[in-house]
Amino acid sequence: MRVNKIALAGNPNTGKSTLFNTLTGLKQHTGNWPGKTVVHAEGTFEHKGEQYVLVDLPGTYSLFSNSTDEEVARDYIIFDHPDATIVVLDATSLERNLNLALQVLEMTNNVIICINLIDEAEKKGIRIDEKKLARELGVPVVKISARNKKGIGQLLDTLNQLVNGQIITTPYRMTYSREIEEAISKIESKLNGYFDDNYPSRWVALRLLDGDEDLIVKLHNHNNTRQREVSTNGVPVSVKS
Repeated sequence: MRVNKIALAGNPNTGKSTLFNTLTGLKQHTGNWPGKTVVHAEGTFEHKGEQYVLVDLPGTYSLFSNSTDEEVARDYIIFDHPDATIVVLDATSLERNLNLALQVLEMTNNVIICINLIDEAEKKGIRIDEKKLARELGVPVVKISARNKKGIGQLLDTLNQLVNGQIITTPYRMTYSREIEEAISKIESKLNGYFDDNYPSRWVALRLLDGDEDLIVKLHNHNNTRQREVSTNGVPVSVKS
């Protein structure tokens, strides 16, 4: 049976760990990420005949690798290619939390926006139109209260539909100034074919514009490793260097 890899991302204090515990229960273990002092939490669960491995990424405010936590979260999404990424947002602080969600949407198509603490938001008179937000972001949006287990069934059903291709996403991508967009297009044209389809070329172009040379080295090394693995299986591959 296929096992679906799911990443759980979000800002600190959004209830992400509560959701992780709700979904995985006692079927979880912790350790450290390879070569890092950052805690690695992983658990399993089943839903409608599907098996899932849920990886609780470090809580971060961005994925620009300004800290070890950010680097770990970013690298898992871009290199491990999870089948889906659930981004947990605090319903009482949507504007602040959406910054991370928009960054994830630039990296991968298979995203679910999970708005947690919806009960706390309602106490403050905050009303969230999840259907309108889903249309704007181009991915499923589910409101939950992980602590009270409210909305968990809908979240799991949405996840099941996403990993089985029953939901087609069209993630919102930021549009920048004309100068930046022209630079992105030029870089993307030079990247065409270099990394195959393993990494989103627009996102890589943006990181190059940011001067993130460490990431580019990682991308190159991962790509070469993958190509060697394919060649070892008897399929000749040419690698551009």
